[in-house]
Amino acid sequence: MRPYILAETNWKAVKDTTFDLAVLPWAATEAHNYHLPYATDIIEADALAAAAAKVAWEKGAKVIILPTIPFGVNTGQPDIYLDMNLNPTTQLAILSDVAEVLNRQGIHKLLIFNSHGGNNFKPLVRELGLKYPDLFISFSQWPQVVDKKAYFEEDGDHADEMETSLMLYLRPDLVLPKDQWGSGSSKKHRIKAFSEGWVWAERKWSQISADTGVGDPRAATVEKGERFFKAVTEKMGNFFVELCNADLEDLYH
Repeated sequence: MRPYILAETNWKAVKDTTFDLAVLPWAATEAHNYHLPYATDIIEADALAAAAAKVAWEKGAKVIILPTIPFGVNTGQPDIYLDMNLNPTTQLAILSDVAEVLNRQGIHKLLIFNSHGGNNFKPLVRELGLKYPDLFISFSQWPQVVDKKAYFEEDGDHADEMETSLMLYLRPDLVLPKDQWGSGSSKKHRIKAFSEGWVWAERKWSQISADTGVGDPRAATVEKGERFFKAVTEKMGNFFVELCNADLEDLYH
């Protein structure tokens, strides 16, 4: 039983503990190339959040990891079989209910631990910030915690070398043999402004990728996954400590 994982702990332990920070992992259920499971984002969120919390807990930070939300925004993938979608308005409703519970019970720091690129929490956090002014809400993107280029050869953002390496480290039993991996090749937008990033439109997934992957996974290894995992969780764990200890009345200098 890990006392910082709500799903594993119990009322006997919780009733006498004051938590300073609640972490809500938010993932997705979707295809990840041919070789990775639909639950890839969930598995990554569970493992990374728990390992970071362990780092923080051992340094005295009272953080509690809430159960991972398994569905995310997949509005660009309506024709990818069994890719599950939560509309942003549904996300707002769920997040609002979670925020209400925490705010009412005196946990005034909430971190959304995002594990899916389609989730966009900024407008939701803005709206709930007005609704719950005593609750400090922030969100993180774990793939951005450290520089991926220092760990991986190939660029990508879905079922790529990074995610494949992580899954080889975390759940190799759920990764298909390498001869069944797709190339992860993807089409770029014909209009240059979209590729440059100063104009945005949602990608139609079935039009940009044949295997649902974006990024070549074939250089992935267990060793790369382990090194990246440990770097992310150590840095994120230290952030948990800092956020737990932060004075919400004195955040700026």
